[in-house]
Amino acid sequence: MCASPLDLLRSGPPPPRVVFLPDAVFFSRAIAVPAGSPAGEVVSQVGLALEALSPFPLAQLYHGYYRPEGSDRALAFAAYRRRFTAEQVQSWTGADIVIPAFAAVLGAAVQPSTTVVLSAPDGLTAVHWDQAGVPSGVLHMPLAEGVGDDERARLRQQLLKSSGESRTVVDVPSPPAPRAGGSDAEVAFEAGSLRSVLPTAVVAALDVRDKGDLAALARARGRDMILWRTTVAALAACLLFLLGEGALLFTGFWQAARVAKVAAQRPTVARIMDEQDLASRIDELSTKRLLPLEMISAISPEVVLPKAPPAIQFLRAQTSGLYTIIVEAHTSSAGEIAGYKTAIERNPACEKVEIKDQHSKDSEISFTLVVTFKPAALPPASA
Repeated sequence: MCASPLDLLRSGPPPPRVVFLPDAVFFSRAIAVPAGSPAGEVVSQVGLALEALSPFPLAQLYHGYYRPEGSDRALAFAAYRRRFTAEQVQSWTGADIVIPAFAAVLGAAVQPSTTVVLSAPDGLTAVHWDQAGVPSGVLHMPLAEGVGDDERARLRQQLLKSSGESRTVVDVPSPPAPRAGGSDAEVAFEAGSLRSVLPTAVVAALDVRDKGDLAALARARGRDMILWRTTVAALAACLLFLLGEGALLFTGFWQAARVAKVAAQRPTVARIMDEQDLASRIDELSTKRLLPLEMISAISPEVVLPKAPPAIQFLRAQTSGLYTIIVEAHTSSAGEIAGYKTAIERNPACEKVEIKDQHSKDSEISFTLVVTFKPAALPPASA
């Protein structure tokens, strides 16, 4: 069954390529280090401790150490380089991590006084924690080829006694294997039912290869990680684009259905609007009256300016609708027109006053006065 793109995005980076070296060729020792020591000082202290323990100089050892951040001790381990053939060293090419097998379980979450027993065809390895964090020791006991189960069990008991007092013993019958971590900041291993999670910085210190080669490998791994993150980002972007295209397609179908529904309802809506306009017109004609005389009276010059009526005379008047009157008028004084218009505008019943088509002929100024009244603002004249 193929994994979905979402599963690939959630799974994090793939498991690293790990080469497990036999525990039998390594010796180890827990050494005390100040809790706040930087990484450079820890490397120096580990190197001095290994040179004191080994008859060989540090340059002739494949070595590493385990120290979580903030711990007050480190587990150092080393093997003589000549214990490995050129073919074995050549097989490490391309590996992400090269560590002894017991190093895979160092990141397990265990309680104090716990011993983890790793079983291999060539021997048994016991990793003992007297306290949580860094193990207090690692012991290996070789097994002869073809040894029986009874002898294996006896050697296991002997190994446990030599390791230290153990309240919990975890037997790991299968060799450890790398697993995909939760992110690129950690590396996970599984050994039987035991799961070990190690930060990438700690794993780099565990690797026993030549430190110059490891520095070059770290640079290459950094480039690979950038490519991995770029790939994940590209997949996420493609997924977002697909979702966006799907949303646009769905919206297009929905909009087309909506437009079709509106088009189907348009004749009905138009008919309802026509009927409503007709009903409003009938209501207007049946309940409202045209008041032309009242409108003329309201704008008459004698009424608008009773104290000094202007020399303006109405020639013709007609209505437009129920509330607008159009008057053709003339006067011999052009200056009176603006004052007359202003006086009409002061009438609260008037909504709008306009002067149009103003022209003069033979000392007479003709113009058109358009006055719009507010609905129901003029009371009808009493009978």
